[in-house]
Amino acid sequence: MELFLLEHKKMWRKTGTRISVILCFAYVVIFASVLNYQWFTFGSHNPYQAAFGNDFDGYVNIRSSQAYAKAYAGELTDETVQELIKDYQNVVANGKGTKNLDWEAVTGWLSVLYPELYDPNMTYGNLMISYVEPGKVTGLYERREQAIRDFLQANGQSGKEMEYLLQMNEKVNTPFQYDWTRSWSMLLGDAIPQYSMVIALFLAIVLSSVFAGEWHDNTSSLILTMKNGWHRVACAKAGIGIAFAVELFAMIFVGTVAAQLFYLGTSGWNMSIQNIKMTAVAPMNMLQAEIYEYAYLFLGMIGFAGLVILISASVKSNVLALLFSLTVIYGPMMIVEYLPYTMQKALDLLPLVGSSADIFRTNTFNIFGKIIWSPYLLIIVPVLIGVLCIPFAIKNWSRRMRI
Repeated sequence: MELFLLEHKKMWRKTGTRISVILCFAYVVIFASVLNYQWFTFGSHNPYQAAFGNDFDGYVNIRSSQAYAKAYAGELTDETVQELIKDYQNVVANGKGTKNLDWEAVTGWLSVLYPELYDPNMTYGNLMISYVEPGKVTGLYERREQAIRDFLQANGQSGKEMEYLLQMNEKVNTPFQYDWTRSWSMLLGDAIPQYSMVIALFLAIVLSSVFAGEWHDNTSSLILTMKNGWHRVACAKAGIGIAFAVELFAMIFVGTVAAQLFYLGTSGWNMSIQNIKMTAVAPMNMLQAEIYEYAYLFLGMIGFAGLVILISASVKSNVLALLFSLTVIYGPMMIVEYLPYTMQKALDLLPLVGSSADIFRTNTFNIFGKIIWSPYLLIIVPVLIGVLCIPFAIKNWSRRMRI
């Protein structure tokens, strides 16, 4: 433990570590969370007088939108959707602003469940919610069941795969609860899934030098003369790499959740994720989905840390260790469209390469004839990869040290 604490202190004393943590925290918590709520996403649209096209009034707009949605809160029925459509059309007809209306969610439902109501002759920019006759929007849940079957067939998911997904869908509780949906759509569909790409960058910068840095600093000979020896030092270094990933996640988690609670509160946590995407088959509410996405991020960070530690222990150059580490996370993004679909899905199993937003999708893996929903593997396989990398990292570095 003493050796672990010494290595841990040594890592945190590095200027690069501190700068990386500050920049990562600033981007994810300040830029992608606080400013996203207050300015970029929920600020009033004002393209002529405000930076980024929005005013700095997100908190007020969020509260107004939540108050508007409360008038329709409760079970999501045909009548609820019809009233939301009527209200939007009345507001537009009277020349009032629609910033507090949940039109994005309703438009999404209409386009998926009522495609025959789409009018191709309407001018560009006219949303379905603006012209659909409310009385024609009926049979919400029957339409959803048919839309899921049509989607699976169009996606080539038939036979056992379709049966598996439909059985999962049977566990989805109906009728759905309704509350303001836009905030959860932004959080679960865009914000949290995008954190991984940024976090991976700073993890790679810090951890790529855990082992390779000893060669760079010419301390390898000194380590051989220490009373602890190369093996215990290697174990301590691997331990601080994993610990750093845990500590970085904790800082980000506390910061982003605090911002979420301040701006959004807990309103709408019990809504089904189907309010965001009607063809989703996962029996989850918003809170369960958020827990999954943060668990995916946490376990992915552990897995990626293990992978970077192995790379660092396998090369003698800080630069090469960093480049190889970044290739693991960003390389698949550059080549994925040129690969067969099976290979694309396989790459998603690398730590932080896939997406926690897969809970809204129907992607599956067929392993020895058994169908498995992809989010199950996306949360298990990456951390297993990282854990399996640690013994090899220790062995690789120890062998180099003895040589």
